[in-house]
Amino acid sequence: MTDVVVSVDVAAPAGTTWLALTDWNRQQEWMLGTEVRVVSGNGRSVGSRLEAFTGVAGIGFTDTMEITSWEPPVRCTVRHLGRIVRGTGAFHVQDRGPQRSVFIWSEQLVLPFGVLGRLGWPLVKPVFSLGLRQSLQRFARFAESYVVGG
Repeated sequence: MTDVVVSVDVAAPAGTTWLALTDWNRQQEWMLGTEVRVVSGNGRSVGSRLEAFTGVAGIGFTDTMEITSWEPPVRCTVRHLGRIVRGTGAFHVQDRGPQRSVFIWSEQLVLPFGVLGRLGWPLVKPVFSLGLRQSLQRFARFAESYVVGG
């Protein structure tokens, strides 16, 4: 298992940051190369399932997740159920004042491909982390101008 934790400061109230974060269908507006959709439940409760396709021009993989904890506007945890992505993820929003919050994305991933995956992770992790950091910077801008249903 490997851990990844990335955070970003957001110039928006925690409630707005939470709503922007959990607007799954709009995640493609800030997450590089990823489209998310709710496939079971309402996407805002324990047991709801999400599918995230990451790739380019139809080539990539689908990450199926189940929401295991739903604590608005603070925390959502998911269990990754796919063949490629397995483990758990957590999305935290910390209130830092009337117009400030912090979004923290953490993952505990079971690396795919056995020994090959464990050996390759040191090469892949910097690129993965860079993409995640860039996505979170985009998320901050998205959340700062977020309009419900926009």
